[in-house]
Amino acid sequence: RQAGRGGGGFGDAFENLFGGGRARGPARGQNVEYAAEITLEEAYHGTARTLQLQRQDTCATCGGSGEIAGAVCHLCEGSGAVVHAKKLEVKIPAGAKDGTRVRLAGEGSAGMGGGPRGDLYVVVKVRPRARFERRGDDLIEEVSVPVEDAVLGGEIHVATIGGKRIAVTIPPLTQNGRTIRLAGLGMPKLDGKGSGDLLVKMRLVIPEYLTDEELARLSAL
Repeated sequence: RQAGRGGGGFGDAFENLFGGGRARGPARGQNVEYAAEITLEEAYHGTARTLQLQRQDTCATCGGSGEIAGAVCHLCEGSGAVVHAKKLEVKIPAGAKDGTRVRLAGEGSAGMGGGPRGDLYVVVKVRPRARFERRGDDLIEEVSVPVEDAVLGGEIHVATIGGKRIAVTIPPLTQNGRTIRLAGLGMPKLDGKGSGDLLVKMRLVIPEYLTDEELARLSAL
């Protein structure tokens, strides 16, 4: 869901742009911001959002001047602009973070007196994902490791944000909290130059009981 910023909306925008009176000369329109919330998976792959806008356009009757032959324009009532519904699709790039701004040039508020339109900025908010913690372009994933594998060594499978399952070797005598770095399996970088890393953090799980075989293996250390 997208919501515009700026307090009073288009009514205030009319007041700010046109002062409640007639336009006196060309002036650029105001920029407009909309918020777009996406998932972490959408931030990984890139996504799109469709915006339903109530957009100001230059009044076609008076050409944005606010008057016709010295009289107040009856269509825009002197503001020089009218409001129309418009649908826009915005592409949000892979690697987007909280606060990433996507610019749509010339899609903001109408200019005054025939001036150019402002721009529209879509500001991204990424919803947190329980399985992953994001730090910049890196992701941290905590996994449970049986204490036997931590002591003797073993192998676990972890899920990446891209949906793959990767086998990770657990070295013998792995300590609780140890982190193994998997290069290039984090979030893609906004500039398109590679990806961050996936940091697999070990959380040792102590069993409630051990089988005779497990006790024998541990006793042999």
